[in-house]
Amino acid sequence: MFDGLSTTVILIIIIALFFDFVNGWNDAANSVATVVSTKVLTPIKAVGLAAFMNFIAFLIMPHAVALTIGKGIVDISIVTPTLILSTLLAAIFWGVFMTQFGLPISMSHTLIGGFMGAGIAAGGFQVLIMSGITKVLLFIVLAPIFGFVFSMLFSAVLFRAIRKLRPSTINRVFGKLQLLSVSWYSLGHGANDALKTAGIISALLISVGYMDINADIPTWVILSAYISIGLGTLIGGWKVIRTMGMKITKLRPVDGFSAETGGGVLLFLTSIFGIPVSTTHVIAGSIMGVGATKRATSVRWGLARTIVGAWILTIPATTFGGFVVYKAFVLLNITL
Repeated sequence: MFDGLSTTVILIIIIALFFDFVNGWNDAANSVATVVSTKVLTPIKAVGLAAFMNFIAFLIMPHAVALTIGKGIVDISIVTPTLILSTLLAAIFWGVFMTQFGLPISMSHTLIGGFMGAGIAAGGFQVLIMSGITKVLLFIVLAPIFGFVFSMLFSAVLFRAIRKLRPSTINRVFGKLQLLSVSWYSLGHGANDALKTAGIISALLISVGYMDINADIPTWVILSAYISIGLGTLIGGWKVIRTMGMKITKLRPVDGFSAETGGGVLLFLTSIFGIPVSTTHVIAGSIMGVGATKRATSVRWGLARTIVGAWILTIPATTFGGFVVYKAFVLLNITL
């Protein structure tokens, strides 16, 4: 599959797949935090299920998100291996740094921010494709709001429908149903997140003439991205899982089912339309929406503000990082 590619390009692809692994590592919380916190599954079983569902999204979901990242953020004509490497290094650093603090960030936005920063360093602001960037920035705001609203409305209807059932019956039934909802959400997670790395690899392949700009993304690129994010999910970012599943609000199986179902609907819709959203933003908003349905005080809003602060910082921080790394390569006269 690497026929005709230089050693340098192959190494950058490996680094891109490592980014995808870090994506799964941080974003494991998106898929499994709810089902772990409700004790429906053990952590090991939960990440195993999520990793499997992340992977099989390859067989089911469209690849529109990859096209948005690969061709819709920075003018493809100025993309070089140096620019792609600068993007990845900035994104990986921020992702690992935030994961160590247990903060759920958008790995999608680390990639987009790094790509924008390296692109600006290489060709100025005019190389940015504002239509694609506007779509991304708009959904930084809309994704958690939609996740909140979808899950709050869904849980409100559901809670009313089951209000006369005994708590033991609710826990037993929704403990089983949560296996379906976490699988549904993990499928959407894989469809949206793994394809962002596939998009950045495709931009690299176009830049070195391996792939035509109008060609379909090679199957091996899509497949390797899904395998990498699945492995990262299998490792699991346990600090982030505790933050998402146990600290924002107390979750019961019915709450986890509501959050995963509402968030999964949003992920499927955005994946179909090629909108690269943050799965972190979606599930965090969904968990808060379910908590607010019970009572507003059940949500730890102070922690929620800290998480939102990390979200807001991600694109500026990685844009700055991508810019600095690219300029450092230029200063050191390193051209890949």
